[in-house]
Amino acid sequence: MPVTTQKTLYIPKGSIGKIITHLTKNGHNLSLIDTYLMRLIGSPKSGHIQMPSTTMNRIEFLMALTNARFAIQKITLIPGETTYIFLQEIAAQLRLDEAKLLSEYDKQSPYKEAGIYPDTYHLPHGIKEEKLIAFLVAQSNKKYATIYTQETNQTLDIYTFNTILTLASIIQKEAANEAEMPIVASVIYNRLAQDMPLQMDGTLNYGKYSHIKVTAKRIKEDTTPFNTYKNKGFPPYPVSSVSAPAIRAALKPATTDYLYFVKNAQGTHDFTQTYGKHIENIKKGW
Repeated sequence: MPVTTQKTLYIPKGSIGKIITHLTKNGHNLSLIDTYLMRLIGSPKSGHIQMPSTTMNRIEFLMALTNARFAIQKITLIPGETTYIFLQEIAAQLRLDEAKLLSEYDKQSPYKEAGIYPDTYHLPHGIKEEKLIAFLVAQSNKKYATIYTQETNQTLDIYTFNTILTLASIIQKEAANEAEMPIVASVIYNRLAQDMPLQMDGTLNYGKYSHIKVTAKRIKEDTTPFNTYKNKGFPPYPVSSVSAPAIRAALKPATTDYLYFVKNAQGTHDFTQTYGKHIENIKKGW
């Protein structure tokens, strides 16, 4: 008789007899003979494994228990997304506890935001909240250290790098593309040098507000340090995840005299040095 199984199968730790009993209780057509056969073939892997087929003959099934690959899940964090939204999404995708994910992130990441580098990650099926966050944070810390050392020839300092990540997150939110990032960075540096407020909408897309359109009402009502219309300088920490180009732009901005920019009809930005020209650029979009 053929054995019918799931594509992803969980194998508990323990003796071969215990594993065969577990599989039998979960609907697999096995018997005492399979215990003896399994001992001849080899010990099954424990954990979630990827089966080559959902219907196999008995020997194929038992061989697969030993030789199958571990089941892998894939998650992706896009640049500019917030940790709050990302962990909310992967909690639903992987059927994990959102509150535990957020709690573990707060415990393990050295950064209140941007502690996870935007990338695609491959994870073993069934990974729990603590180990998932540990893996993401460790991989991100390695990536950040590599980028920082490549650009500065210095060892990454967490306190200093938090400021770089904060600047990079504003660049990430504001720039239309990677080519604009060093120019946006120059505007930020130029405004800081002249003691001007940054007045950038992107800083208000923090946390749960990641995808909320910034309106005049929102600017008026938001009283947090993330409101760069009301507060000079940077927000207290990054507003989103940041890509390598955004970090590089923060470390090496373009040299310009620009103080203003506004989105144009092509979806990119028009940059200018004077407020009068900035108003002209705004009127072009009306």
